[in-house]
Amino acid sequence: MSAAWPTAGTLMAKDPVTVAHDALLSHALGKMSTGAFHELPVLRGSKLIGMITFESIARRANLSFSTKVEHLLLIPPLVTPATPYPELAEQLLAAGLRAAPVVGRRGELMGVVSRTNLVRAFPDLRQIPDHRVDEISRSIGHPFHESDPIRQLLAQIRLLEEHPLPVLDRKGRLVGAVGVSDLARVLWRPTVGGKRDAEKGGSVYDVEIGTIMHSPAVTVPAGTSAVEAARRMTRENVSSVFVVDPAGPTAVVTQTDLLGLAVGSASAQGDRLGDVYVQITGLRGSSDPSTLTEIDRLVAAGLRRISRHVRPSLLSLHFEPHATHRTADATVEARLHTDRGIFYASHTGWNFLAGIAALMDELTEQVQRTRESQRRQRRTQRRGVPADSEPATPELEARIRRATSDRED
Repeated sequence: MSAAWPTAGTLMAKDPVTVAHDALLSHALGKMSTGAFHELPVLRGSKLIGMITFESIARRANLSFSTKVEHLLLIPPLVTPATPYPELAEQLLAAGLRAAPVVGRRGELMGVVSRTNLVRAFPDLRQIPDHRVDEISRSIGHPFHESDPIRQLLAQIRLLEEHPLPVLDRKGRLVGAVGVSDLARVLWRPTVGGKRDAEKGGSVYDVEIGTIMHSPAVTVPAGTSAVEAARRMTRENVSSVFVVDPAGPTAVVTQTDLLGLAVGSASAQGDRLGDVYVQITGLRGSSDPSTLTEIDRLVAAGLRRISRHVRPSLLSLHFEPHATHRTADATVEARLHTDRGIFYASHTGWNFLAGIAALMDELTEQVQRTRESQRRQRRTQRRGVPADSEPATPELEARIRRATSDRED
């Protein structure tokens, strides 16, 4: 795999911006905002000790600016210059990070490789079959309106961590998008001479979303190839694009969706059930180990059933909580890549564990129907009868045979 795929050494950005372990949070945020970084490597002297991420800071909006960086450390995945593209993608997806440090043999920091670096190289990867954005997109998520206050963004911070969310005008037209980095510009500002900007009147949480969104939103038409979507992300320097049709935005394709294709393509080269890559998004707020264990059990059982009929390579599960205080319902969307095609299913309800079980049952039934249909087509073709002339049901076939026998008599 290493010889066929690009490696971290060829994809990484060298001489990355870093921050010292004893630096103040205000200093780190200044560097992030100035350089548009979501993660920064943290050093003690010249030694890498971890990373600080904007998403982890955003979830704790009441942090003091005098907090030291070393108290907010995350341990990143281990990446070396020889780490191949699919493994890079898998590690970033599994860790929920946008970037990871690349270290040498002695643990020295050599560079940083990001999802953006991987997406930039995506169009040149011949190992990945081409797909259309309609095949890999997910639901558009909770839309906001220009006049909504940014306090509503904080309530949806988990969704913002996945991808920017659409912003609509009063007529429901897509006019922009808002992400974590947009939120940063109003919640935190770079430091100048060690002092914060003077506070202005009014609450920052009442600022309208329309004043901080980036506009226009980057879109692609339905039917666009995944390769072209990757090129558009790179050209516009964004992490996602909205899929639109004449009626408006219908879905979103993110960097993680593209990287999932790379992981799934590499997994398809294996011959074991353990080679199936399972990607879960939208559930980052869950910290209950028993819940995660049960999800793993349900998914593993479903994949075992599915593998009797097709060869699965990638399963994507996306959790979309409903934005209302009146219900705890959530929609779970599933997308299964196999050697027989891509299968989709969704379930809405308050019990998402029951929803996952129902999704896996539905996917199993779909692959069974597809496999049986393909077998019927092969049998029909061997008899020399066009596949589309085969009766849809055994009962119909029996009636046709009886009618034919009557005419012959």
